[in-house]
Order: sequence, then C-alpha cells, then structure tokens
Amino acid sequence: MKVSVEWLSDYVALPSVDELAKKLTFAGLEIEAIERPPAGVLAGKILESVKHPQADKLSVTKVDFGRGPTQIVCGAKNYQVGDIVPVATVGTKLPNGTEIKEAELRGVKSSGMLCSARELGLSQDHEGLMILPPETKIGSTIDRVTFEVNVTPNRGDALSHVGIAREIAALTGKALKSPAKPVVEGGGDAAAKISVKIEDPSRCLRYAARVIEGVKVKPSPRWLQERLEACGVRAINNLVDVTNYVMLEHGQPLHAFDLDKLTGAQIVVRLPKAGEKLKTLDGKERTLEPEDLLICDREKPLALAGVMGGATSEVTDATTRVLLECASFAPAAVRRTSKRHALHTESSHRFERGTDIVAVPQVADRAAQLIAELGGGTVLKGLVDVYPKPVQPRRVKLEEKRLAALLGVEVPAEEAQHILEALGFKRGLEAYEVPQWRPDVSREEDLIEEVARIRGYDTIPLKLPGGLGALAPEAPAVTVERRVRVALAGEGVDEVVNYSFVAPAELAAFGAEKGAIALSNPLSAEQSVMRTTLYASLVPNVVRSVRHQASGLRFYEWGRSYRPDPEGGKGARPVANETVEVAGVLWGLRDRARTWTNKDAVVDFYDAKAAVEAVLSALHIEASWANFDSPWYHPRASAMVSAGGVVLGTVGELHPRAARALDAPAGVYLFQLEVEKLIAASRLVPKAQGLSAYPSVRRDIALVVKAELQQAELRRLILDIGKPLLVDAQVFDVYTGTQIAEGLKNVAFALEYRSPERTLKDDEVKQAHDRIVAEVQKQLGGALRA
Repeated sequence: MKVSVEWLSDYVALPSVDELAKKLTFAGLEIEAIERPPAGVLAGKILESVKHPQADKLSVTKVDFGRGPTQIVCGAKNYQVGDIVPVATVGTKLPNGTEIKEAELRGVKSSGMLCSARELGLSQDHEGLMILPPETKIGSTIDRVTFEVNVTPNRGDALSHVGIAREIAALTGKALKSPAKPVVEGGGDAAAKISVKIEDPSRCLRYAARVIEGVKVKPSPRWLQERLEACGVRAINNLVDVTNYVMLEHGQPLHAFDLDKLTGAQIVVRLPKAGEKLKTLDGKERTLEPEDLLICDREKPLALAGVMGGATSEVTDATTRVLLECASFAPAAVRRTSKRHALHTESSHRFERGTDIVAVPQVADRAAQLIAELGGGTVLKGLVDVYPKPVQPRRVKLEEKRLAALLGVEVPAEEAQHILEALGFKRGLEAYEVPQWRPDVSREEDLIEEVARIRGYDTIPLKLPGGLGALAPEAPAVTVERRVRVALAGEGVDEVVNYSFVAPAELAAFGAEKGAIALSNPLSAEQSVMRTTLYASLVPNVVRSVRHQASGLRFYEWGRSYRPDPEGGKGARPVANETVEVAGVLWGLRDRARTWTNKDAVVDFYDAKAAVEAVLSALHIEASWANFDSPWYHPRASAMVSAGGVVLGTVGELHPRAARALDAPAGVYLFQLEVEKLIAASRLVPKAQGLSAYPSVRRDIALVVKAELQQAELRRLILDIGKPLLVDAQVFDVYTGTQIAEGLKNVAFALEYRSPERTLKDDEVKQAHDRIVAEVQKQLGGALRA
C-alpha cells in the first residue's frame, strides 16, 4: 500500500523520513520502498515566460529557485507566471535515468528542467508541470515522500492513513489529530428520499446512506488529485475522488450512486435472482452466482457488494443528486465474490480484511461533507442507517505477571496501559475493550504482542534459553524420515515436491477417483481434487520430463494422500484421512544416459524393488515379498512387501491402460510405502550378535515344489523347521523344464548350519536336513529332487 508522508503529517507530528520508516518497520509495518524526489530538485518560481523563437510548442522561462533568475526551456502549457514548480537543476539524475545537463534547445540555452509528477517518480500524471502550493518556499527541496508499506492480512486497520498515523502516534508519543469535521446539513430529510432494506444480514452487517443534492460534477482541486496520485489512484471527478480519498484516509470503502438513476427510492441488499446479470464499472457484463451479494434498487442490481459498482447507476457529468453508500460486509462473502469474478479491487482488498463497523456513520459524514464542499451541494438531514445486529465490543484481560513471563522483561502496568490506550484500546475495570478496527486481537497474548512491538523488540534483553538437563532423544518418526531419504539418495532417486491437488482424470487412470475430495476454490481444473495416491502426481512428472527430452529419471516424493472420512466434518474432525507415504517412480536408461559399459540398459522391476530394499535395510526391517494384483500395475511385474504380517507397500510396473490414460511412456516402474507402518516395523537400534567361534557347515538342497509357490514362503518354512541349527538359507537356482513335470519347479537353496556352543557333527546336520525335507513334503507337497 502506498502512503503519503505529507498526508500523514495532517494527523500526527512526524520524525525524519528515515527514522519514521525504521520505526514503522520495527513495529511490524514493513516499509518496502521509499519514493522521494531525487536530490537536486528545488522549488522554483516562474518569473517570466515567452514563446520560443524557433519552436511553436516550446516556451522560454525565467525561474528563480534560490540562485537568481535562470533560463529554462519548457514544453508544458498548464502553468502561469508566478506559479511555484519543481526544478531539476543541472547535475540532477531523474528516476528514469535522465541526467540534467546544460543544453541548447533549438538555439536557446536551457539550464535545468521544469518537472511533472511522473518525471519525479511521484505519480503517473504527465499532463503538465507539477504545481506546488503558493506558500512553498523558493529554493526548498520538494518534500513529497511516499512509503510502500507491506501490510499483513491481519492488519486491515493499517490500510489507511489514519490507521498508520495511529501507529506513529503510539510509537512517538505524539497526539493523534482527527480529520473529522461536523457535517453541515440542510434541505429535507434523507429518509424521505431513500430507504434501505437488508435481506441478508449475515453478509451485510451494516448499511448507511447519505443523500447530497445540488452537486456539480467537475475535476477535483489539485491538492486532492495529488494526494490520490501519490497513492497510485487515478483522479476521475470530485465525487468519485472524494470516495477514494476517504477510503485511503479511513480504510473504509464508499460508493457514490446517481440517485436519479435508482428505481423506487429504495436500496435493497440481497442475493441475485436466477439468471440475473450486472454490467460493472469496468465495462464487463457479469453473470451472477447465487452467493454474490448485490446492492439493488427495487428492480435491478446496482453493484457487487464490497467489490465494484455497476454501470447503470454510475456518476456522470450530468449527476446532481448523489446517494453515498458506507457499509460493512462480511469479509468471507466479499472474498468469495471477488475470487469468483477474478475482480480484486481496492474496496474488496479492505473488506476482505475487515473494516470498522462502528465508524460507518463518522466516515459517511466525512465523505458527505467533502462532497458538499467540493461539489457545491447540500447534505440532507439525517443518516439512513440500518444496523440489524449491533456488534458487542470484545474485552480481553491483561495480567502484569503474564506480560512479564511472556516477554521475559518487566513492563510497568502504567506503561502497558499507555501503549494500549494510544492504539485505541480502552481500559475497563477488569479488561481492555478492543476497538472494532482490530479484529485480529482476541486474547491476552495479542495484547502482549501489541505492547512488545510498540515498546520495541530491542528492549527485550538478550538471554540464552534455559538448557535441558539432557538432550531429548530424536523422535522415531524423524529418524525414519532421515534414513529413508538417505537410502533413496544412495539409490540415485531424486526428491520432488508436488501439489496435493490433481486432476480427476489423473486419479481415474489409477481407478482411485472414487470419493476424492473436491476443492471449493481450485487453482485450476487440473488441480481440483485432493490426491488419493501419490502416483497421480509422480507419473505426470515423468510425462513432463519426457517432453523435455529426459533420457532417464528416478523420482520420489514424501507426502500425503487424502481419502474421505465418513465421519469427517463433524465438529472439529477433518473431512479427510491423511496418510503419509513415500512413493517413487523410475523410467528410462538405468544410468540416465548412454554409456559404453552398459549401453542402452533400461530400468526394470528389480531397480524399483532395489530402491525399496534399500529403505528396508536402512530401517533394519526383515520383510517378505508376495505377488500383488492391482488395476494400476502390470500383471507381469507387481509385488507387495510385508513385515510381521503387515503390508508395508507395493512395487510394480505401470499398467499400459493407465499409461495410455496419462500419456505416459512404456516401462514406468512405481513403488509406494506407508510411513506409519515403516515406523512401526523398523528396528532403529539394531541388536548386535557376536561372531561364533565354531565353524559352519554348508549343505545344498534341491526341492521340487508347485510352480506357483512363492520362494519367500518356501524359505520361511525351511528356516523355521531348521531351527536352531539352521542360520541362513539362500536361493541359488530355480529351474523349470523338460526334466521337471509340468506345474512344478525346482528350487535350490544353499543352507548354512552353525551352533554357537560347539562344532556340529555330521549326524546332527543330517537330522536337521532330513527334517526339512520331510516337513516340506508334508506341508507343501514338495519332494527332494533326485
């Protein structure tokens, strides 16, 4: 927001510009930029002006800016002899980079430049010279400084000059001057000319109207135009300019209607009728949504409440009677309307952050009085004010002990009270009454923050926080996340971060669109639902990378998936069950580029499985693998991984059907693991086991079993039967062929036997070996291969 320092000085005595900027920044109102005329620009009085002898559009002036009469050639025509104007002296560098030098213009010497406001970087006005007030001292510097203030969304009260001045008064201890003047009324009663009806008091909290008759529409005086232009607002005419001026002054938007264009002498605040449309002041005809709040007369809509006025009731040069609106609208309602119509205005910006509902009558009176002064009209008697549910003031207690405990420094109660009262808080018997312009203050901590920022955060002494007797151990979830990331990085898998919003079609490709939670205000149609699987984000990453000619990639994401909760939305319960997952995708060349040692080798199922196994190894999880059928995996390459009977995740090749739906290439491999289950299954502190002092005995065994039997299941049975002597079993060969009956396969294991207590004898090993063969035959129908 742009703020004029000169304008601020009307309400409070100011320190130097640089000191003021520092104070406001440290108080939470960051000054992002200071715009000021360049050094070397002085106030000069035009003593003489004659036509240029060689150019019809130029004039030769004599100007006094404290160094005696100086000749300057000028092309502007809006000045008169005796006017005070800005003079850029020789050597001055203007904001656009132009350096002023001695020059000859069509044969006439010119020693300087008479400037417009745009040339000085003060506004966009370039219609002529900037005319300074006649009392401006000749030779003085041009004191037209503008701040660019970064106002946070919770501080709607600071979106005005009075609001900023209030902060300055609290920071400096100076008195705050009110711009209010008593309104002079005349003529008849305003209530006889207009009535107000609010049909939706939940969206329109208060509506006040003033009637001014006999006005004359004309350009605003120069002082008013300059103040608007300094704040980036274009001057239009005296009526519209007053509404903008008072908005910038008080932070309360207003709107002026041509009263003669209203039907039925009534303002109706309502929701739109079916098929109703409105042409707004920007010239666009807008189809109204059912939730758009409207300002209407008895027949037609006049304005989008809190956002923009309509063309049908616009003030024109022929306007003589004005209806002045000053209202308070629900911030959420204005925000939704502004978003729906992609129409962000100075008015909506303020209403969205909350305005002072109590100040509505005073602001309406201020604007009405200015319109009467500048437009020559009469303010009719009375304010038509409809206030369905008067807001009760909030009261917040502040305890001196709590203030000291939270800030870490003793603050006298009198000093805290002085600061809060300077900010508009009223001290009661037991609590402070919060002004309505501060909706962000609702609890004791908020009051303490106000005291701290005005008093100065630098007044809080520097102290090291009290240390703990012992460092708390790292949480298991943190350890697991760190190890997973390191493991995947070791496998060459790069992390990506995606939005949790995806397109419905991306979920449909995985058959995961059922119950997906839709967003009420999506960023776009491609980001309109919450993802139920991370694959809906990762596979599009592959598609985009392939379009950019990637030859190979390995991505993973640590994020959340969202599935609807049948009980969600009741009370404070979220509408979604959120699951933290780590998921990955692999595609293309194994080394991401062609190499002479491994030319054109592409990733396969086992690369994805290796990434998962690296994670499991890092967490010391003993897992088993099994086939897994899924609509998004290819039947030839899919598996699930389990530990302790709990499925941790899945691995597989993207199904061709899903690949076609997403325009993805062939050969995309995916994996996903549930983080909560990984944490539960992990052994973050592994148990060490001493090496045996006795030798092991190795035996091979070849078993003929059913072809569909999982090797992991067979290995698990062998290890279980061979206890306690059997310590390991590794598959080293799997055979199917002419020497094995159809439907069977030969699986060969290398078995290792060892005792921690003694050297094993052959007969002990033979007994264990025979027991394994017998149990495999009994439980699985297998046999020892002859």
